[in-house]
Amino acid sequence: MKLSLCTIVKDEAESLPACLDSVREVVDEMIVLDTGSTDDTIAVAEQAGAIVHTYTWNNDFAAARNEALKHVSGDWVLVLDADERLNPAIASQLRLAILNENILVVNLLRQEVGATQTPYSLVSRLFRKHPQLQFTRPYHALIDDAANAVLKSEPNWQIMALSNVAIVHFGYEPGAIAAKGKTERARAAMEQYLAANPNDAYACSKLGALYMQIGEVAKGAELLARGLQDPQAEAPVLFELNYHLANASARQGEIDQAVIHYQAALAQPVFPILKLGAYNNLGSLLLEAGEAEMALRPFMAAVSVDPSFVKGYYNLGMALKAQGNFKDAIKAYERAIQLRPDFAQAHQNLGVVWLKCGNVKDGLACFGRAIALLEHQNMLEAERLRQSISQMGFKAPKFTVEEVLAGIQTRPEPESPSLAATVTTSPTTDDPAQRQPPAPNPTPTAKGKSGGKGKRKRR
Repeated sequence: MKLSLCTIVKDEAESLPACLDSVREVVDEMIVLDTGSTDDTIAVAEQAGAIVHTYTWNNDFAAARNEALKHVSGDWVLVLDADERLNPAIASQLRLAILNENILVVNLLRQEVGATQTPYSLVSRLFRKHPQLQFTRPYHALIDDAANAVLKSEPNWQIMALSNVAIVHFGYEPGAIAAKGKTERARAAMEQYLAANPNDAYACSKLGALYMQIGEVAKGAELLARGLQDPQAEAPVLFELNYHLANASARQGEIDQAVIHYQAALAQPVFPILKLGAYNNLGSLLLEAGEAEMALRPFMAAVSVDPSFVKGYYNLGMALKAQGNFKDAIKAYERAIQLRPDFAQAHQNLGVVWLKCGNVKDGLACFGRAIALLEHQNMLEAERLRQSISQMGFKAPKFTVEEVLAGIQTRPEPESPSLAATVTTSPTTDDPAQRQPPAPNPTPTAKGKSGGKGKRKRR
């Protein structure tokens, strides 16, 4: 089976080489459609061995992708953007999948680096070169509509999915979004489509989430609620609608509604890894409401579906600490630090737990590591922590960043909790905003508040 890469580009001379390098040993040809670059994109693509064609941009991503498909000669098509990379570990699975004679589309798991909403998505980027498989929708162009139509007329076909990360996407990093004006282009294209399809659940989900991202929460919530009324909405779209609506409800202070929508999202039959953001946000919301015991379940589910989820282990540590389970809280914080040694807040809260266990030496060592990191990340917070320790009558040992990044040492089992008077005001960071993905985002945050402000009202 011949496999072709198909990509559309504009002014991607910087990003494109890494994209093409990631597929060079996997695909049989690389088709690049340039939509009006003014930099060296075309030369870079040709130098990398790609076949380049040009196209006049008309503000319609689906039209451009369909034009690119015309130049593909392979039996199968792999679609990537310039800011995406193929995970080399998936190559053999990908090649094996396209040998299946009954498969029409292979959905691929994509890791969203820098995304503020959810770190993973499932995308229909690997498909058979079928004459009826065409892209639709001017933004977030996809073949799903066409694939569903083919399945109805040719029911012998099947759709499968690979469960491991296949694509790594860097386009959601703040610098990348700002540099290319992606938000403005996305909004214009989606609003134009929604005007013609006002009740389309998919359009409501994507545009509603975008409104949330740019701070138009009420407008986004209205659109997301409208999308839920679409009787044709399928599980992946229902998941996104409920997830984003939960985020909107949380930001509007409607905590019970947020919990309901998170639970509705988690009930959808989608890949568990796609639920990571919902698990994390639900747990954080419950912890913020003083429901530490209830928060444990979603946090444990999060680290179960993604054992590399740093924030999940940190949040799990917060919930365990709130329950007084210091032994397991230490394990959770240390796991977060092992995964990300520069996580200053994890070092800091680990120090708090050690102090609560009466282990002043290890507690101060953790604070020292936190200060070393914060001096490079947030000087004001570093000074605040240093002063808080001094007011307690202690002095944290000094570390270099290099020493901290070398990793933590194995710690002894914690002793029975012993809360000395000087420890009750220990310098902790219980700010729920630090349990959430970086702002701005649609996840519920409440800066400057402690995690134990009272119970959530039940209805």
